[in-house]
Amino acid sequence: MENFPHAVSINMQPYGRNGAGSPATAFGPTVTSFVQPEPVPTPSDFVLWSFFNAMFCNPFCLGFIALVFSIKARDRKIARDPGAADSYGKTAKHLNIAACCLGIVGTIICIVLLVLYYNSFQAGSRR
Repeated sequence: MENFPHAVSINMQPYGRNGAGSPATAFGPTVTSFVQPEPVPTPSDFVLWSFFNAMFCNPFCLGFIALVFSIKARDRKIARDPGAADSYGKTAKHLNIAACCLGIVGTIICIVLLVLYYNSFQAGSRR
């Protein structure tokens, strides 16, 4: 599975009428063209997102586990195994989504509890 273009040479020399079917002359125009293979989309590895989640949104160590899967996806991408890289990348993506959602929900719950505690503390000190 090579991604670089392959050179293809086509001999455009006319054939002579000597009956043998051999070229009439030893020199003639040659056309060289490059065949471009279909570009293979590289699978995403989500390393930066996983690193962010491992540092800032790490409930139940999901950010760290996503970082491990992201690094595995990058290793498989470098080893030119797009199937495994895609599988690891999708797992890292799902873990990152779960870590972000749980981190955001946890942060909102903490803020709400702090506000409620602060309000109850203020109401208790006024009496």
